[in-house]
Amino acid sequence: MDLAEAVLQLHPGDPVALARRELEPGTELHGAGRHVTVRDTVPHGHKVALSDIAAGEQVLKYGQPIGIATQSIAAGEHIHEHNLRSLSREGVPVPAQGGRGGATPAAGPARAASQAPAPPAEIPTFHGIVRPDGRVGTRNYVAVLSSVNCSATVVKRIAAQFSAPGALDTHPGVDGVIAITHGSGCGLSRDGEGLAVLRRTLSGYARHPNVAAVLVVGLGCEVNQINALVDGFDLAEGVPLRRLVIQELGGSMATVRRGTELVTELLPEAAAPRQPVPASELVLGLNCGGSDGWSGVTANPVVGVAVDRLVAAGGTAILGETPEIHGAEHLLTSRAASPEVAGRLMERIEWWERYTAAEEGHMDNNPSPGNRAGGVTTIEEKSLGAVAKGGSSPLQAVYHYAEPVTAKGLVFMDTPGYDPVSVTGIVAGGANLVCFTTGRGSVFGCKPAPSLKLATTTQLYERMADDMDFNAGTVLDGEATVSELGDVLFAEILATASGRPTKSEEFGFGDEEFAPWQLGAVM
Repeated sequence: MDLAEAVLQLHPGDPVALARRELEPGTELHGAGRHVTVRDTVPHGHKVALSDIAAGEQVLKYGQPIGIATQSIAAGEHIHEHNLRSLSREGVPVPAQGGRGGATPAAGPARAASQAPAPPAEIPTFHGIVRPDGRVGTRNYVAVLSSVNCSATVVKRIAAQFSAPGALDTHPGVDGVIAITHGSGCGLSRDGEGLAVLRRTLSGYARHPNVAAVLVVGLGCEVNQINALVDGFDLAEGVPLRRLVIQELGGSMATVRRGTELVTELLPEAAAPRQPVPASELVLGLNCGGSDGWSGVTANPVVGVAVDRLVAAGGTAILGETPEIHGAEHLLTSRAASPEVAGRLMERIEWWERYTAAEEGHMDNNPSPGNRAGGVTTIEEKSLGAVAKGGSSPLQAVYHYAEPVTAKGLVFMDTPGYDPVSVTGIVAGGANLVCFTTGRGSVFGCKPAPSLKLATTTQLYERMADDMDFNAGTVLDGEATVSELGDVLFAEILATASGRPTKSEEFGFGDEEFAPWQLGAVM
């Protein structure tokens, strides 16, 4: 079998390649001066050795170290958890090439950039919703927020009054009434980090550019008191805000009735037309979930090209998931806009190392069972593919979880790798659209921001056609280059920002995925 047809070598110096199809033992691979006999079954997207690798030797993918061989590996062997371990688990500094904060190697999944991409000759536009204070939304919702889990059911009942077909026909400029509920708000310290993070996250949703009006519902006796919460919203002038307390109104049904009346009153105020605005008003959230061996080859680099196009047009992109840049952080620090920005990123990495150790965990616990089944073996391998979503633009700023993002260009937000928690923080920071890459098949939505889901392979795109918005697998099929497909994706992003619904919006995903990061003691 022709070597190039059977496997994909990502860098000339890599001793491994990815199986384009499942390879059976005894298969002879010929090409590029090599003759490799497959020794055991290698699943699609998994790694096969192209040359012998000694025990204790670093294994490269993308031209970067992804782990240490725990035993001698012969050419043709399957490389995975049985013979490869994370560099960090072996006590090896990561990454070995360039060091933390060092120079970026000449090749890898993410390119270094010494300056911002050149702006396009003509700034692209989309049809957005311009708020009175100049912020721009890609959707237009009335949001009903719970201050505490105890008011969540009431919040859902209020929003449900407006979900029936035709309920909003007389309000064509409103995309819906959404329920923002969560599992916290009480049983935590009144002056602790947990309450501060929850309030920061709820505030980010209340003042989100995709939200036209807000109703907050509380129980009355919770730690997260409504008045203190609302005082921190910092809403722009002209954003209507109403509040209800269940205990003051006499119970759940009375609150549902009054909440329904208030939302009905807010709907005419929320209606707003779309108008042409420059792409610089886009704040694009980036996330990957259910990654596989192809994520760093197709979908993530394609997103990276689109990010570069957006940054060149003056827009903003938010990269997150701090545990999933561990082992690849040098690809970001090497292009930080200043030493201070690089230092802030490294401080967050070091915090995570302490945090996971205190919980008797390890950063290499991050690749999930699905990731590993898809061919991802170590956190370094996952991270090297994940950072490709950030393209090649300079890193302009680093933010804490759910902090308002004010900088333009590529920025980083400290979020967990768990998808709902990560995207919740990114949307709270102001992302008005999300690109979500997946190799195993995520079905994620994140109201009030639309979520474009990119499949890493054509097989996934076709198998989950009701959930996937974009097929990045055409890169693997040889039908398009990463750069060409990145341009196509950028056009898709603008169309989605202009109001075209995503698959998750058509299905109704997004109400249950609000998941603020819970920190601190639950008492």
